[in-house]
Amino acid sequence: QVQLVESGGGSMQAGGSLRLACTASGRTWRTTLMAWFRQAPGKEREFVAHMTWSGDNTNYADFVKGRFTVSADNAKNTIYLQMSSLKPEDTAVYYCAAGSTLSITGDSYSNWGQGTQVTVSS
Repeated sequence: QVQLVESGGGSMQAGGSLRLACTASGRTWRTTLMAWFRQAPGKEREFVAHMTWSGDNTNYADFVKGRFTVSADNAKNTIYLQMSSLKPEDTAVYYCAAGSTLSITGDSYSNWGQGTQVTVSS
């Protein structure tokens, strides 16, 4: 089992930046990649980005391309989501997930963090 703990959420005005972090512990060697998903009130969970621990594969949802950047610090077993040019529609609970299959589908990930709230005001 892999334990994931997110941090870095908060409130921000539109146009601002936030950096989320997700630290993995436990059987991390069983995971190939980490991903970020988000869920806004009343909406389905949606894929945001993923990155392999090796760094050779990253993928972003179209609505965050050019604004969000995912990175990893392997020594710390931590993945980051740098969010810039934030919009009110980015307001959601952001979750990190760990898995072993490249996928943008949440069902492909077996380990999830508790989520961190990001609120963007206009």
